[in-house]
Amino acid sequence: MLSIVIPVYNEEGSLIQLHREICEVASAHDLEIEIIFVDDGSRDRSWEIIKTLVRDDARIRAIRFRRNFGKAAALNAGFEIAQGGLVMTMDADLQDNPQEIPEFLKMMETSLDVVSGWKQVRHDPWHKVFPSRCFNGMVSWLTGVKLHDHNCGMKMYRRQIFDEITLYGELHRFIPVLAAARGYSVGEKVVQHRPRTHGQSKYGFTRFIKGFLDLITVKFITGYGQRPQHLMGTFGLTSFGLGTLGLVVYATCWFLTRLLYYTGLIQDQASLFYLKDHPGTIFYVALMFLGAQLISVGIIAELFISYQNRRSKDYSVCETITPDNRNAG
Repeated sequence: MLSIVIPVYNEEGSLIQLHREICEVASAHDLEIEIIFVDDGSRDRSWEIIKTLVRDDARIRAIRFRRNFGKAAALNAGFEIAQGGLVMTMDADLQDNPQEIPEFLKMMETSLDVVSGWKQVRHDPWHKVFPSRCFNGMVSWLTGVKLHDHNCGMKMYRRQIFDEITLYGELHRFIPVLAAARGYSVGEKVVQHRPRTHGQSKYGFTRFIKGFLDLITVKFITGYGQRPQHLMGTFGLTSFGLGTLGLVVYATCWFLTRLLYYTGLIQDQASLFYLKDHPGTIFYVALMFLGAQLISVGIIAELFISYQNRRSKDYSVCETITPDNRNAG
């Protein structure tokens, strides 16, 4: 079965047509599907329309939030009840074309675990397209997951991925990155991006700020999630080392100038080195304290990770061979 998870937020004008197009594709290609609508606190008639669709089509399941919690929460709720071995995400605004579904399925048959859509030709204004391309390039560079369009809402996954990753905040756009960090294979497919005919965009300039902050989080999770001390300790030791080195240099100057003064090699007390006269003293002391704090935070994070690992796995199993399945095909 293919589970299609669709977050909905004020999309009353597109839901009936979207449902019809999905059903047409499923019928034409003999696909076993379930459609999961997640109403993320819509303020229009979206939920009434979804309830009507549920009555007419037994393949539809629906969830309604009490208020708007965001796309990541809506997707997470849909993933939790999805029953299919494959899960597809689509936006509800008709800009994603259901006719792409069979091609996604074909790509999944090539042993891929994630197929991400790429809106190569976009029908959006330039002030959205250009920053988005810059952001996608930065994500690919920092994470090593080379995708042209991390923000595309049309993606397909193997169901077991969501047993290992949890979405919160706005991490939904980074699911392929999180999956790749667990060892899952990620591919990309060019998809048609249709012009918006109903509703309005839910995203503004602030999504790039939030996206950048989430990118920092994802980079930390995927790179140092199980070894935070490697990051915090590196910065901490560097800071502590620089502070210590600076104070050692100052202490050496203080000692040498007094040695020279008491041996008579210098006569003027003004030539003596006084720590209080140099603002660098406070700077180097601050570096030492900062370094010690970073190392302490790293130790606390390591203790937290150690506790969490007692309750959850920090690895992903692809296959297991036991005496019971040794000769299985």
